[in-house]
Amino acid sequence: MIAIPPGAFKMGSPDDEVGRASNEGPQHDVTIAMPFAVAKFDVTFADWDACVKLGGCPEASDYNHWGHGRQPVINVSWDDAQLYVGWLSKMTGRPYRLLSEAEWEYSARARTTTPYYWGNSIGKNNADCNRCGSQWDGKQPAPVGSFAPNDFGLNDMAGNVWQWVSDCVNPNYDGAPNDGSAWTTGDCGAHMVRGGSWFEAPVYVRAAYHVRVTTGRRDYNLGFRVARSLNHQ
Repeated sequence: MIAIPPGAFKMGSPDDEVGRASNEGPQHDVTIAMPFAVAKFDVTFADWDACVKLGGCPEASDYNHWGHGRQPVINVSWDDAQLYVGWLSKMTGRPYRLLSEAEWEYSARARTTTPYYWGNSIGKNNADCNRCGSQWDGKQPAPVGSFAPNDFGLNDMAGNVWQWVSDCVNPNYDGAPNDGSAWTTGDCGAHMVRGGSWFEAPVYVRAAYHVRVTTGRRDYNLGFRVARSLNHQ
């Protein structure tokens, strides 16, 4: 886990960002008053399998025999992710949870304002996506930590696997919370995912991009990472 400092940022994308979708606006100021902790990596199959072994989680498929261990867990629904954070909280006595969308974007950007946390263009070998210039492009997820971290020290906040967050679905950011909390009203039969994946084109791994996924869906490019509030020690 990495402690993320409090701060403020502009959430969403400016009108002129290439590839911008309408639900990335209006761009708005968000202030996160308290530090919080974010896992350096997505939850791995090794993490998930420990939960399975102890009866806290259902088994997850690695799809095309891509392997377990340090591979990011895939084929897990939002409900499955909730089971995992509940189990982890019980095992550790600490309040683990999913990130809110605002926390996720703040953490992913790591004080940058460019479309990608490393700059304005996709470059080469910065992430695992379709045409990101890595050996895994469009083929499969990469082992966690295969690419350089962002300035907060977080790995794979772009590409590899989509990451479930806490927020329900709304058509845009009109009325969105500005304090970093999750937006828990709207269409809660679906939740937002962030970060793009090994399967997606570069436009979908931008820090501002988000898309709805039905809460019960499992897929070969869907995973998550955990967070924890630090005002509860």
